[in-house]
Amino acid sequence: HAFKEGWPGARVSNLLDDDLMPAYTREGGLTPHITERICALALYAARTGADGILFTCSVFPQAEDLAKRLVRVPLLKPDEAMIAAALDAGSRIGVVATNPPAAPAAAAQLCAAAEGRGVEIHVLESVAEGAFAIGNAGDAATHDRMIVEAAERIADQVDILCLAQVSMAMARAAVQAKVKIPVLTSPGTAVARLK
Repeated sequence: HAFKEGWPGARVSNLLDDDLMPAYTREGGLTPHITERICALALYAARTGADGILFTCSVFPQAEDLAKRLVRVPLLKPDEAMIAAALDAGSRIGVVATNPPAAPAAAAQLCAAAEGRGVEIHVLESVAEGAFAIGNAGDAATHDRMIVEAAERIADQVDILCLAQVSMAMARAAVQAKVKIPVLTSPGTAVARLK
């Protein structure tokens, strides 16, 4: 969807390992085994002749950093471009997530990026508890409504909102309609950066 909007001329192919999140839960975090699988995905994508690679899971940034060093084409972590745009926008940043581990993962990346720039930020997290499973079950309307509610809980305390997961991108318009501050999604900003 983000490519259709932001770069309709791009030819997109998707590689999916739908066992990565269950493995993360089973193995109790980012194990060497999961890191190896993520690196293998990047290498495979590069071997297919891709000009660029965009990862779409926000929970594995350290593994994606390693994968980046293994391939010769530009590789973007899902949140990299969004984090840069958020830091450009202000020092009080709101992070909204539906998958609980994604909120602290995004907050940690924001803080690391801020430290790299030598700026101080304040990150506020809000989780739409249960919305991830509801979205996966196909109830997009409830999923989006829960995200809007989670965003509204913190919107008046921050300068900008980041929707922490790629799976939340379709809810952006609904959130933006209810809050006065800018709402960023990783696919929208990532597509612009890749282009």
